[in-house]
Amino acid sequence: MDHALSFEKVGTAALVPVSSPIITKPCHAVVRALWSGLSRGTERLVFTGKVPKSEYERMRAPHQRGDFSFPVIYGYSMVGEVVDGPQHIVGKTVFSLYPHQSRFVVPVDALTVLPDNLPPRRAILAANMETALNAVWDGGVGPGDRVAIAGGGILGALVAGICGAIPGTDVTLIDLDPTRRSLADDMNVNFAHPNDAPTGCDIVFHTSSSASGLDTAILCTGFEGTIIEMSWYGTDRPQISLGGAFHSQRLRLISSQVGHVSQSRRPRWDYSRRMRAALTMLLDDRFEAIITQEVTFADLPTALPILLAKNAPGLATAVRYPD
Repeated sequence: MDHALSFEKVGTAALVPVSSPIITKPCHAVVRALWSGLSRGTERLVFTGKVPKSEYERMRAPHQRGDFSFPVIYGYSMVGEVVDGPQHIVGKTVFSLYPHQSRFVVPVDALTVLPDNLPPRRAILAANMETALNAVWDGGVGPGDRVAIAGGGILGALVAGICGAIPGTDVTLIDLDPTRRSLADDMNVNFAHPNDAPTGCDIVFHTSSSASGLDTAILCTGFEGTIIEMSWYGTDRPQISLGGAFHSQRLRLISSQVGHVSQSRRPRWDYSRRMRAALTMLLDDRFEAIITQEVTFADLPTALPILLAKNAPGLATAVRYPD
């Protein structure tokens, strides 16, 4: 019997039985789950019922079942092995924007084959890496830029890793938690507490989903600099300071969201090319440090209240499926 994780009501999830996958079209494939990734920001909003009604359709995951708010089968970071389907892809390890489920059937064009030598467990970061890559494109980071990231979570770490690899950049990861200094070291970038954050930055990314974090980002940004807002607040309404430095320094505040390829790349890049690029970037061993926890699929429903609690320790959680 196959199972999927279902968000049943506020703060409650369960593994529910689902139909065994059957191929009905020649262009489909059956995938056996190996690992899936828990998206703390987005899945916390789903788990706590904080998806705004205005965003119900835009927030739908590609293979979501059910409607917001509950019950809903939701998720988008799945790595598995193709066990049936077209011969050219059977036996391949693939990434798919699919919910947490033991086995499933999808069109072959919904699968991206992992690059050689990419550990399947690390590949759960692909969706987050897509988001981070899109944000860096939106920010237009170039060699020599002074960059800050306010918020040392999964997205902040990925953005730091990307920007830190651009020649000549001066990159600082900012977080209240002093233990995130080791994460900054892993990404080969600087670390600062908000009280010691750099100023005069060319581009600042905000990923903390807090008003105080956005205030820090504003204070870090230099004259006519750019703030890239990556946080998703759901139904929360943060209060931010748009007087003072925001106006006098002529700052720009830009939203970045992965639902569309960045305008700077859109004429030449489609979603599949961006996903392939994200997976290739994960070959960099630095990003292994972002996966800090592991839970079995069977234990996931009982672990979710702890893993998705506000200010929960750790970063990315890998969900392991039975052999």
